[in-house]
Amino acid sequence: MASPPTGPGWIVGGAAAAILLPVLTIGLGMPFWIACVVSALAGGGVVAIMAPRKLFAELDASGAARGRIEFARELLTDAEPLTRRLETAADHIRTRATAERVRHLGKTARDILAAIERDPLRIDRIRRFMTYYLPRAAEIAEAYGALERSPLPDVARLAATGELIERLDSAFTRYAANLQEADLDKLDIELKLLKSSLDEDLGPAPSGTPVTEKKGTV
Repeated sequence: MASPPTGPGWIVGGAAAAILLPVLTIGLGMPFWIACVVSALAGGGVVAIMAPRKLFAELDASGAARGRIEFARELLTDAEPLTRRLETAADHIRTRATAERVRHLGKTARDILAAIERDPLRIDRIRRFMTYYLPRAAEIAEAYGALERSPLPDVARLAATGELIERLDSAFTRYAANLQEADLDKLDIELKLLKSSLDEDLGPAPSGTPVTEKKGTV
């Protein structure tokens, strides 16, 4: 048998229904069966209000590209702890330049995740970033800090790891620019549609600045 739903919302909703039922029946003299229906509806409303926020719930309701939206939700859920690992690793790296670069990796990752939250249908543009580069970046940043803290730091490995972090920074920046380019492409489309609509309603815009006659001339 399936276990009943649990959680703060259900507890508060059940309590609200339990309190409301005697108030309606005893206090207001409402028929018992009507009071039961009203109490159940009120409890259900409390549960709905207290339900946790789900990413892209509005898009889910529209049924648009449901598979890609669900994929984006899963990747964002996995990416959040990876981004926190980057930020934590930066705090434990002693070399200032490398620490700043790792912080920049974390900030760029946050910007990319925020862009996908705004428009999950762009997930295909950064699939490789989410599934490969971000996890590897967290591992490499943590490895650099561990190498620094070693009793006998391996200078060659530190240099090689630092070089990889630098190249990862370039890759992160490129993926962020790719998403920004998508925003600009969308803006171009919106501008074209707006211009077409204005041309239809107002007529084509003049090609040059109109010349006005000066007062007092013939």
